[in-house]
Amino acid sequence: MATEKKYPMTKEGKEKLENELEQLKTVRRKEVVERIKIARSFGDLSENSEYDAAKDEQAFVEGRITTLENMIRNAQIITEDNENSSVVSLGKSVTFTELPDGEEETYTIVGSAEADPFEGKISNDSPIARSLIGKTIGDEVTVSTPGGDMFVRITAVK
Repeated sequence: MATEKKYPMTKEGKEKLENELEQLKTVRRKEVVERIKIARSFGDLSENSEYDAAKDEQAFVEGRITTLENMIRNAQIITEDNENSSVVSLGKSVTFTELPDGEEETYTIVGSAEADPFEGKISNDSPIARSLIGKTIGDEVTVSTPGGDMFVRITAVK
């Protein structure tokens, strides 16, 4: 039997997924069932777009529930590594300066399950994170991105 994929995440990230799962199971699932019931009352199901849309939504909700249950079951909680506080690793925030223009950016490196670039959380599988993990403050790093290489200097790790 193949080993299950582990999903590294923070404690807060796991709680967020658990809350979403609870919402899907207790609220969304019931709403979709009600929509299907109403759509059935319209008659002929072969030409009933409301019924088709409700069934599609039901499939999406059930698929998301299965995905979340799997992610939560295989969650690997990221613990703080206080010994190597200057080394970039999963769960830490890293600030770097782009070279040569000096633009500063800060990201928290998290597992793919809780990545959200708009909140400054990038996946440990992203090109930026892969290039930075294991480096320390002061290191100059080449980050290969789809848009081309980017050169950065790590200025802080928290």
